Amino acid sequence: MAARRHLRAAQILYAADGPGAQPGCKAVAGYLFGLAGELAVKQIMRASGMKELPAAQKRDDPFYAHFPDLKASLAKSAIGRRAGELRQIAEDPRLFQHWDTDMRYAQTADISDTWVASWKASAERMVEKMGLV
Repeated sequence: MAARRHLRAAQILYAADGPGAQPGCKAVAGYLFGLAGELAVKQIMRASGMKELPAAQKRDDPFYAHFPDLKASLAKSAIGRRAGELRQIAEDPRLFQHWDTDMRYAQTADISDTWVASWKASAERMVEKMGLV
């Protein structure tokens, strides 16, 4: 599954400590932790019974959203047997706080090690929740 694959790649980069590996690898790991978290949340959405919207509504579809927009969209649209769990995810202000797809353009120094450690913990927790399906 893609969430597990991204999580594993991020964990490997996060742990890299050879010459020249840090802090750049940790910053890239942070980006991958966010993607892993998104993919896990979207798997939970599927398991809950949520379906992707038609292509014409892609802009409003949480399946195409990234953090933090994914959380905002989920707060309004979570349905199904895991809706309560999805709303808790959406309402957790710490979950992927400061993460955004625009960070892929950021300077390494702009990505806090504290943030990356938090994203790592969040991604691992979301992948674990996904596995409960």
